[in-house]
Amino acid sequence: MHDHFTSAAWEESVLTSGVIPADDIWRQTHLGRLLGHAMRCFDERVLHLMAHDIEVPLALSNLAARNKVTAAHIHITRHLSLRGDRIVTLAQRAGMSKQAMAGLVDQCEAWDLVRREPDPMDGRAIRVVFTEVGLLWLNAFKRSVAQAELEFQEAVGKDVAVVVQIGLESYAGGA
Repeated sequence: MHDHFTSAAWEESVLTSGVIPADDIWRQTHLGRLLGHAMRCFDERVLHLMAHDIEVPLALSNLAARNKVTAAHIHITRHLSLRGDRIVTLAQRAGMSKQAMAGLVDQCEAWDLVRREPDPMDGRAIRVVFTEVGLLWLNAFKRSVAQAELEFQEAVGKDVAVVVQIGLESYAGGA
């Protein structure tokens, strides 16, 4: 009961003052939270740039500008090889379930980014491949990532950007 009172008093203190107690700041500033926030910011910037890329078909630009295309849809752009892949392979690369990836593929297929076709190595299997529109989208993704990386470098400085990239590559095991 005492802990509940202390917690309620803490919450009231934060609500009233807007200041997080010094011994509790770590919950807002730990590395995992900062990495997650940075990733969301980066993905949002990339999507914004893609929505305004003149080489992206207008229908896709409109979807992206209205936040219908999300970072989840970027998983296909990020993970689909140019030769095409099975949904299970895409799901593994993206770290998501096969069912969730199939749903994303359905949406991307409706937007003409990808299509399903028989796998030439196994006639029973289906692979997902980029359409011509999808390749335009992929190129916009490449340009947008490069621009967002440049903006990051300008924000933190070239040396810090290099150290961050090396550190993240090392921490993630070169993923």
